[in-house]
Amino acid sequence: MNTIEQIVKNESLDDIVTIFSLFKATPHLEMMIGQYKPESIRHGELQESYSRLFESGVLAKGENSLAVKGPNWKAPEFFKEIDTPDTP
Repeated sequence: MNTIEQIVKNESLDDIVTIFSLFKATPHLEMMIGQYKPESIRHGELQESYSRLFESGVLAKGENSLAVKGPNWKAPEFFKEIDTPDTP
């Protein structure tokens, strides 16, 4: 299982959107999530997640169909684990 597949299958949709919407436009994010968690697309959960994150200030509207970090943005735990290099 690749890293993206693990993240999509194991993390909350809000956490996935919080990170990936910063560098993937909605259609690309929809394809990525739909590949590993199609029920999120079919039941409208992805759009609900976007709306919730924009309304709560986690995300803000950016350029070129990308989101930017909003005033209430906070890195999800899975991202902190990936982003932090191991130190001996």
